[in-house]
Amino acid sequence: MADNKRRGEDADDERLNDEFDAAGDDAEDAEEAEEPVSRGGTATRSRARAESADRPKTRTETEKVGPFGRIARFIREVVAELRKVIWPTRKELLTYTAVVVAFVTVVTALVVGFDYVFAKGVLWVFGNPS
Repeated sequence: MADNKRRGEDADDERLNDEFDAAGDDAEDAEEAEEPVSRGGTATRSRARAESADRPKTRTETEKVGPFGRIARFIREVVAELRKVIWPTRKELLTYTAVVVAFVTVVTALVVGFDYVFAKGVLWVFGNPS
């Protein structure tokens, strides 16, 4: 009974076994049958791992790079990341700025109000020394 409620690789899932039995005897199907098909996209193919292991390593992976080389690589990576950014339009920027300023104003007013009320309360409880 506990076996039916288990999840993961240990579970007896007859659906997965049925999918593999129905795959056929083609060479391509045999390669794909090595790993589960319905895992939600988390399983990687062994062929992809083998191809990435066979590719030659770049200079940055095999040799030490000096400090100027590291700084240059950092700047290149920053520029590459900034190209991926979706920048807001002028209208969106003004809208976002107005929302932030309004929110900060409201929160500041609340903090000032609570500070004033608590200060008056403390003076009332403990008495005014002056």
